Amino acid sequence: MNLFAIFQRHFPTDRHQPFLETESGRVVTFAELDDTTARYAGLITSLGVKPGDRVAVQVEKSVEALMLYLACLRAGVVYLPLNSAYRESEVAYFLGDAAPKIFVHAGKDESWVTPLCQSLNIVHRYTLEENGNVQAGSGDWHINAAKTAPLLEVVERSDDGLAAILYTSGTTGRSKGAMLTHKNLSSNAEVLHRYWGFKADDVLLHTLPLFHVHGLFVALNTILLNGGKMIFHSRFDAPAAIHAMQHATVFMGVPTYYTRLLAEPTFGLETCKNMRLFVSGSAPLLPETFDEFHARTAHTILERYGMTETGMITSNPYYFSDGKRRRGTVGFPLPGVDVRIMLDDGNVAKADEVGHLQLKGPNVLAGYWQMPEKTAEEFTADGHFKTGDMAMRDADGYISIVGRAKDLVICGGYNVYPKEIELLLDSLDGVLESAVIGVPHADFGEAVVAVVVKKDGATLEEAAIITILKSQLANFKVPKRVYVVGDLPRNAMGKVQKKLLRERYCGTFVSK
Repeated sequence: MNLFAIFQRHFPTDRHQPFLETESGRVVTFAELDDTTARYAGLITSLGVKPGDRVAVQVEKSVEALMLYLACLRAGVVYLPLNSAYRESEVAYFLGDAAPKIFVHAGKDESWVTPLCQSLNIVHRYTLEENGNVQAGSGDWHINAAKTAPLLEVVERSDDGLAAILYTSGTTGRSKGAMLTHKNLSSNAEVLHRYWGFKADDVLLHTLPLFHVHGLFVALNTILLNGGKMIFHSRFDAPAAIHAMQHATVFMGVPTYYTRLLAEPTFGLETCKNMRLFVSGSAPLLPETFDEFHARTAHTILERYGMTETGMITSNPYYFSDGKRRRGTVGFPLPGVDVRIMLDDGNVAKADEVGHLQLKGPNVLAGYWQMPEKTAEEFTADGHFKTGDMAMRDADGYISIVGRAKDLVICGGYNVYPKEIELLLDSLDGVLESAVIGVPHADFGEAVVAVVVKKDGATLEEAAIITILKSQLANFKVPKRVYVVGDLPRNAMGKVQKKLLRERYCGTFVSK
């Protein structure tokens, strides 16, 4: 069934109930949601765009951008969100690969979007701004939609009909378009809605971007299934989020959001008195942040794990009767998701053994856009998807992500898992956070290098850190160099970009 039709079933009977409220106080009702998405979907179909065709969107987060996503679902077309930070050369690749029928963009990018669309023969190009404002561009989406007959029905789609294509980061080569079906998205949202105990009166504080799985599918789809209200902020701002928590019950964020909340002196037990759930994902949460958050608020952050290709895979329990939320772990496989951890020799890993995390389930992507060979390569012979993540399961069944397989460092023939060293580094006095990488070395093949960020006012010395680690680690795991930096490079969702670190320090052991 079309995912939008599933959402509609959960809309309140009184469509004049509020669907969302922005930080500026703008209120959008479910009636307005229905009307706006019908008009947007009407414009899509009037342009000859058919189910399965792509609509690419690169705009800043806004109510209108959210409505366009829902309208694409309603019209049965494939939604292709692009990070608003992408530049011309990056956008050129995505548009050339996906061949969308429509490209909706920000008016400020008119100067380079126009010739790009002409070169790619993308005829239908529109601008979309917040509140329907008009900026430079060939046509304003909101204004044209207002003049178009609405598409009142919802276009039928099968379970395996494509709903969205999201491109992966491409850290290991050419970016891949993950094809996600209506069933992929609906099954994951329905499981999360149940597993995280959503209630009729829940209010979600939404501060995440809309071009990523976390904000677009995990947060938005789940609250839409609830038929409840959102407090919808265009970006994360710690003081504004703290103020909004007085009227919210659920918050989803990346670890950076939590560290910024904790940096606010006013944040604590009183400001969180109405909240029932804090969820963290998209990057590892430091144990120190986990502990400090609980000490300040009496709330235990729920960590979960997922990826673009699969949505959510595992989660710590919501109900404490199902187990504690353990720091440093991502909990248990979600209902309906079959997770296994495999050793290199093809055997299933035992408790506390590190292996390759693989899974099956209705949440797993249909494949990679126009990459049948890559699709085949990423699945095992018995149909399990290879996540590329290294993981371990403890005796109680809790899963921990050790790192990416590509981040594995092989030093002198020995496997070194960066996460093990990072946990030790992060526990040292004066260390705020760390990243461990492998760089070329003439004798060892790869050498371990640590990059650490110091806390304000702390003094860190490379030799002292290495000495401490030598007392706790096998020698082949000990970093041969430790660099102290001001911060670590991150992507839009807060993940440390180790590829950039490897590039920066690749010449560390190269003879001059």
